[in-house]
Amino acid sequence: MTKEKDPIVCSFCNKHQDQVTRLVAGPGIYICDECIDVCATVIHEEESQKKAETVDVADDAEQMVLPKPKAINEWLNKHIIGQDIAKRVISVGVYNHYKRIFKKTDAYPDTELQKSNIMLVGPTGTGKTLIAQTLAKLLNVPFTIADATTLTESGYVGEDVESMLLRLLQVADNDVKKAERGIIYLDEIDKITRKSESASITRDVSGEGVQQALLKLLEGSKVNVPLRGGRKHPQQEFVLLDTANILFIAGGAFHGVEEIIEKRINKRSMGFLTEDGQKEVTAERETIFEQIQPEDLLKFGLIPEFIGRLPILAPLHELDETALLSILKDPQNALTKQFQKLMKMDNIDLTFKDDALVLIAKIAIKRKVGARALRSIVEEIMMDHMYNIPEDGKAKKITITKDNVTQYIKDKLSTELSEELLKEIDNKSETKAKLAA
Repeated sequence: MTKEKDPIVCSFCNKHQDQVTRLVAGPGIYICDECIDVCATVIHEEESQKKAETVDVADDAEQMVLPKPKAINEWLNKHIIGQDIAKRVISVGVYNHYKRIFKKTDAYPDTELQKSNIMLVGPTGTGKTLIAQTLAKLLNVPFTIADATTLTESGYVGEDVESMLLRLLQVADNDVKKAERGIIYLDEIDKITRKSESASITRDVSGEGVQQALLKLLEGSKVNVPLRGGRKHPQQEFVLLDTANILFIAGGAFHGVEEIIEKRINKRSMGFLTEDGQKEVTAERETIFEQIQPEDLLKFGLIPEFIGRLPILAPLHELDETALLSILKDPQNALTKQFQKLMKMDNIDLTFKDDALVLIAKIAIKRKVGARALRSIVEEIMMDHMYNIPEDGKAKKITITKDNVTQYIKDKLSTELSEELLKEIDNKSETKAKLAA
């Protein structure tokens, strides 16, 4: 009788050869196809975890093409009129910020590059928010706007400072790595200044308290972001977000800082009193923000630590009539082009006469809210056309003339303002007639 051979089994799971699809033989051992699959899965998971822990900078650099400062400035010029100093400062600041993230060098191995956030300072309606939005569109990074006036110190009624990180994470489709390369625009930053120079018994939870709460975020720290927002749910899930590479851009009008600047340089702007006792705005006054210094913001009510974490100051000046006229017709997203596209959807050709646009710019100057006034003016002038014409479907062309704007001045503006503008129009018409004669 011959001795029966021992059955072949997997050396790892002890399954018989009849219980598996295939057995692979080795030196004195066997492994089945099922155990091979398990081993491959374990190896793949370990490699994925290792890649997640170590960020591959080269891969990120390939995904994001970082434009040079001149290219950033050219992009801003297509969308934003004027503000040349601010656009130049911002172009360099943004380039250096993302260069620090995506580029590496063997030089100065012991030197660590710190983050430089940006502060935009200028009157309302000068393009602060638009600059931040335009930058995010160029760089193709997540972008969110946080209203500083709604923020309060943690534990008080209002939004915690972490809420802006949650919105950034949502914009990034909950991709933590992508959110950590984004931009947060802090609007109305001048509204969180200290309420008093002297110490107060009550807590300044929406002023200095918010500045204190923002310090770590601006500098760069790992923050637990509650996925449901706020801290009212103690057992909710948190996501760890590192703010070291998030670019914070703060913007504020800082109304009243002009007097602080003038006092510092010990030089009051020269001007003449008008008939109603108002001081005329001079060219020097219009560009006063270009001379702003960190000590001016300190006197305005920002704490030194907060100012230090926003080291790049980009000043914006008031827009004059020429700039407002250019905003109406020149940029890619010009207001006149927007209305032309809107009317074209109803097969209507819309045109604006140049003298009508000049008059619209004059009205906007009088309203003293910068470029924001332009849209409301054009909306009101166009209202009857937009209401009636789509219904009758007859008119195929609309032309907005100086007479249309003049009628708007008479019908919609206050008596005092309309008389002032109409008088100015008559004076210029008389001057032109004399020159023509």
